[in-house]
Amino acid sequence: MGPTDLDIRQVEVIPGVASALYGMNSLNGLVNLLTLNPFESTGFSFQQKTGVNHINENSIKLQLFSETNLRFAHKFNEKLAFKTNFSYQKGYDWIANSTLDLNPSANTSVGLLGKDNPGADYVSSYGNESSNKRTLTLGGKRYVVARTGYLEEEVTDYSINNLKADISLNYRFKPQHELVYNFKFSQLDNVYQRTNRFRLNNYQLSQQALTYQGPNSQLKAYLTTENTGKSYNIRSMAENIDRTFKSDNTWFTDFTNEFNSQTKQGKTVIEALNLTRKQADNGRPQPNTPAFNQLIEKLGDINNWDIGAALRVKSYMFHTEGLSDLSSKLAPNLQNKGWGLLAGFDYRNYFVVPDGNYFINPKDNDKNLNYWKGGGFIQGSKTFLNQKIKVVLTLRADKNQYFNLRLNPRGSAIYSLNENNHLRISYQNGYRFPSLFEAFSNINSGGVKRVGGLPIMSQGIFENSYLRKTIDDFTAAVNQDINVNKLSQNEAISKNKGLLRKNDYTYLKPEYVNSFEIGYKGYPIGKKLFIDADFYYNVYRNFMAQVEANVPLGSNPDSLAFYMYDRNKQARYRLWTNSKTIVHNYGGGINLSYNFYRTFTFTTNVSFAKLQSVANNDGFEEAFNTPRWILNIGLGNARLTKNLGFGINYKYQESFLWQSALATGQVPEIHNVDAQFTYYMRKKGLQFKLAGTNIFNRPYVSFIAAPTVGAFYYLTITADLGRN
Repeated sequence: MGPTDLDIRQVEVIPGVASALYGMNSLNGLVNLLTLNPFESTGFSFQQKTGVNHINENSIKLQLFSETNLRFAHKFNEKLAFKTNFSYQKGYDWIANSTLDLNPSANTSVGLLGKDNPGADYVSSYGNESSNKRTLTLGGKRYVVARTGYLEEEVTDYSINNLKADISLNYRFKPQHELVYNFKFSQLDNVYQRTNRFRLNNYQLSQQALTYQGPNSQLKAYLTTENTGKSYNIRSMAENIDRTFKSDNTWFTDFTNEFNSQTKQGKTVIEALNLTRKQADNGRPQPNTPAFNQLIEKLGDINNWDIGAALRVKSYMFHTEGLSDLSSKLAPNLQNKGWGLLAGFDYRNYFVVPDGNYFINPKDNDKNLNYWKGGGFIQGSKTFLNQKIKVVLTLRADKNQYFNLRLNPRGSAIYSLNENNHLRISYQNGYRFPSLFEAFSNINSGGVKRVGGLPIMSQGIFENSYLRKTIDDFTAAVNQDINVNKLSQNEAISKNKGLLRKNDYTYLKPEYVNSFEIGYKGYPIGKKLFIDADFYYNVYRNFMAQVEANVPLGSNPDSLAFYMYDRNKQARYRLWTNSKTIVHNYGGGINLSYNFYRTFTFTTNVSFAKLQSVANNDGFEEAFNTPRWILNIGLGNARLTKNLGFGINYKYQESFLWQSALATGQVPEIHNVDAQFTYYMRKKGLQFKLAGTNIFNRPYVSFIAAPTVGAFYYLTITADLGRN
């Protein structure tokens, strides 16, 4: 629901913990999008972007993309004005088609690797994950076998139809005092990724906001609503299409019987495995057929991921915040002497309608789930040495419904060598409370239940579970002893049961960080070269992430290891929890802009980010998900001629480890080039931009399970008709 290109006035980026004044979870940072005011910017504006993607791809032909943006603003008089925006996107998204095997070592003990691995779990196919696998005894050996599953592109639609609109009514009841009512609406049809990949159909968002802006204060309140419409979980769709054809028990029984039959006929193991899979899949629903499409429609309306795939969430979020400059009101004389005083507050409350699948109310299923948090701050500042030094001290206090009050102090200082060169230093601690999903999720996805980390959600699970990583190591060791060392199953289980480890993680606590930052911004040599550089060092405690742990479905302690070797005798969970180690994160960045010749400008920025912690090798996912090095190099000239400008940019991103509930793996490095040429017809209010991203069409992915992105070429025409 963000603003369109036509309505953006300014973008503020507030990194990390420096966002303390902006409210909740201040250590995350934020982007503040400031829009045009209809009193100052009136008239009609139009923008049309037309592009193409899927260029030179084997599996799909060239696809068109269109985005239309409209803005109209009118000032009735000095007290009343309004504006409205409309945007519509239509296209065909990038396709997720990675064939990386997430389970390549499943059958190393029997020498089946690569394409011969019957337990393979390919990133962009679903229905062959860990919950769709079993360890089968075939010909006296133990094989890990997965069901076949479907490619993502076989069970979803990549078409994009996104619509959004807003209207604002602005009333100035006296100079510098403005009241604004704003309504926003959007409807989305596209593909979205979180802990699963989702097809969003008729997904709707709306927001009503009321804002007061005065010369020294601001008050804002808004209500956001969400309705997921006819959306569905792509993974659940794939695995449950398989199960409508044959239950897991039936399929694995058929597979076992057929394999034994094939080997008795003299087939090699690999030949038998391939023929067996074809036979076990005989009669399986085939993509792009009427029957298959009917299954997608049917399962997409069943709100239970054990048998269906529907995503049916309705939620509301109410937020209010206020900010006031108290300096002029309480001590105007002190303000003239360089003192400043700010104060503010914020409050947020989530209301979720329990759907019984994605969210439940653990206290009362008949009532909406409620989750609130609030806070406030006071900030004092003082300038010294003829305003060369400015010191700012801030104290935030935040309270969450399920956690005690937390205090976040922050101190910063800015030293201005002159009007063009500034040094800064800051220290802050900050808290991040669990998000709604981290606190209350209750999702049974593929036989693995993702559970929020609050005690009301996961009571008893932490205390009685065993770490999934140690269960996997135990299972692999047992299979190795059976297949290679010729031990019996009972002997192998007894030998390796010491590998199993009880889950020693526990319920969620707020994440806590101490952050130190220094930086410089300015023009060190005239006005030709601009530099913005910073370095930060963060120390995290209670770093939030996930761990997988299984609970044995049996009460006999002597049989524990046997329960852990049989997937059917375990309840599997993915739990939100905190790291037990102190996590260090440090890094920095430098941005250079050099006007080296006339109106030609060379730009470059490089950033470095590193997470350092003691690895427990127990399956805890820190999910830092950030490359160490990112580099951009650009050359541009906004006035190559009177009406022509251009820009070209090269981006490099280092390979990095991506961890998530959906998939974990190494993201390859990225090298791509973007370019644009802009032609202005200023007297007519027209602008033409011919541009491309990844212009050399080098396919890349941004994260594991993401779509593969190629070249995108587009032409944008912008017209300001009568804008003042």
